[in-house]
Amino acid sequence: MKRVTILLILAMTILLAGCIASQAAEESTGTVAPTLEVSTETTAQAATPTTAADNSSEESATVDQPAAAVAEPAQTSETTDAGAASVSVVEAVANSKLNLNNVSADELLATIPGFSSRMTREFAEYAPYVSIQQFRREIGKYVDDATVAGYEQYVYVPIDINESDAATMAQIPGLDAATAEALMAARPFDSAETFLAELAALAPAVDVNVAAGYLK
Repeated sequence: MKRVTILLILAMTILLAGCIASQAAEESTGTVAPTLEVSTETTAQAATPTTAADNSSEESATVDQPAAAVAEPAQTSETTDAGAASVSVVEAVANSKLNLNNVSADELLATIPGFSSRMTREFAEYAPYVSIQQFRREIGKYVDDATVAGYEQYVYVPIDINESDAATMAQIPGLDAATAEALMAARPFDSAETFLAELAALAPAVDVNVAAGYLK
């Protein structure tokens, strides 16, 4: 009877010890979880400032971009007018012919082959000349047409852009009678540059630099 009682007490002790051990294990496991939660929250909180900083940088970059976009329209581009440029670069080529309205007797004698001193008086008598046709008509009283044409290789009548006739304009090398008439139809011209621009448009093959040397 005593043995049974002892065994019963021993079994109860073992059972009680097992319960105590199980409870202790549960309590031990429960204390770890809060630690893990705190650690997770701490990690999340630590990460949050970094995200905010990144967002702040992105917002700053977004704000800066419109300033750059606004600066672009300030750039300007240069434009050129081809017609204006073609006139502005004209440089009159000195005319190698003698201006009939200011030529001297010595220049005529030194330039025109076989020219006589008598003809110097005839040339001077009708100056100033307003057209090449006037020159042909007056000098044609003393010499034949072929001789007059030979003189024209060395002399010219200055061109008045708003008054000269087609024959006088046609003294310009390469300018034909039809183009000369077209230039007369385009009058009045407000300047030599305007006249030369129209000439370039009507007769692109004509050298406007040479033409400028014929103008009055």
